[in-house]
Amino acid sequence: MSAAPNLGPESVTERLSAIASGLEASALLPAERALVARAVLDTVAVSIAARDEPAARLAVRRATGQGEGPCTLWTAGGALRVREEEAAWANGVIAHVLDFDDVTSAMRGHPSVAMLPAILAIAETEGLRVEDVVVAYVAGFEVIAALSVAMAAPHYALGWHSTATIGAIGAAAACARLLRLDAARVAHAIGLAVTQAAGTRASFGTMAKSVQAGNANLTGLRAARLAKLGFDAAPDALDGAMGFARLGGGPDLSLPSAGPRALLRHGLEVKKYPLCYATHRALDAVLALREEHGLGLGDVAAARVRVSAGALAPLIHHRPTTGLDAKFSMEYAMAAALADGTPGLATFSDAAVRRPALQAFLPQVTAEEAAGPLLPRWAEVSLRLKDGRVLSQRRDALRGGAEDPLSEAELMAKAVDCFRHGGGTARGAGALLSAMGDPRGAAGAALSAALKDDLVVEDVA
Repeated sequence: MSAAPNLGPESVTERLSAIASGLEASALLPAERALVARAVLDTVAVSIAARDEPAARLAVRRATGQGEGPCTLWTAGGALRVREEEAAWANGVIAHVLDFDDVTSAMRGHPSVAMLPAILAIAETEGLRVEDVVVAYVAGFEVIAALSVAMAAPHYALGWHSTATIGAIGAAAACARLLRLDAARVAHAIGLAVTQAAGTRASFGTMAKSVQAGNANLTGLRAARLAKLGFDAAPDALDGAMGFARLGGGPDLSLPSAGPRALLRHGLEVKKYPLCYATHRALDAVLALREEHGLGLGDVAAARVRVSAGALAPLIHHRPTTGLDAKFSMEYAMAAALADGTPGLATFSDAAVRRPALQAFLPQVTAEEAAGPLLPRWAEVSLRLKDGRVLSQRRDALRGGAEDPLSEAELMAKAVDCFRHGGGTARGAGALLSAMGDPRGAAGAALSAALKDDLVVEDVA
């Protein structure tokens, strides 16, 4: 068998692999450690909130049916332990069910849900430390960011689900770093992930969207394990003439110039509302108008939403009838905000979505994109009231975004609410954040201790 060609320093795949494999804990900055700790708390918390969702129960049933193992199912309070691949997949599915997990704008997707379930499953299997988890996450984010800057916008516009595709490749790099693979084997892991990466926006509003997040974790974990075993892959799997970046709709892939690592350049955006991020600026605007003028749904004749170019792409459901498809509906977001105020987890029950007053208002909401660039993002909401007045509000900066992140108290409040919604208490949320602050602690033990005895586990499957 002939050896794979040596592409030298011009292969971006190999250069990214060298960056990922060469990252050491001593190089991490306190801000990076803090961001990863926040990501773990937010991702686990939104999983616990999703515990009783049908897709979550099905994922638990699937995972437990494959036999016992060393890894924790997050929604079961540490009571159910399954095999590594099953934990990575099931926790990935569950963490994405509510569409309440974090985002990074460059990706047009959700980085943490694509990587952390796989990272934490390996950490439990191998008995690794919190510090190892942080390094792996930062390494995986480097790969996600490089791909995202080059191709996420056209890739997403073509209909790909970048959380599932770009996320799977980042997960492979993260898992390979966690397993301490050398640069050549990290490159093979990335190439092996390319062979499996898939997922489209056609699935939005269905259980399949969450399955795609689970698959990203399974793909990344399996690719890293295969590379460790000795499987190889094309050394230009990302940037070659037939590589992922070009075939996925993007231009030639290149690395950014020297500067802060990607996690600090792009940041993480923690969601305030449990629905698609594309609605959030418009929600901030309409909620401000509602509060300022004391409005309710009955006061408004029509609502018009204008957003920056490309912002409506994920909002494919215009007359939703279930909680899942309502998460991808600007019309429902506006109707629910006017009727209820700040959208919460209960806003997306099927019964809430089907309320006659809200269904009647959906045709009165119009949404359109402005010409111009995708970034910077913005949204403007105009309300035509029944008394003839027209009120408008525009939002550029987004509370919870990378430029204006939630405070630790605000993040903890969200996490506590999620834990309680899933049957837990504030104790588990606080314990998890505290454990992530101890870099020498065992990651698996920290996770299990935070969840143990904090959730009611009866009938979890």
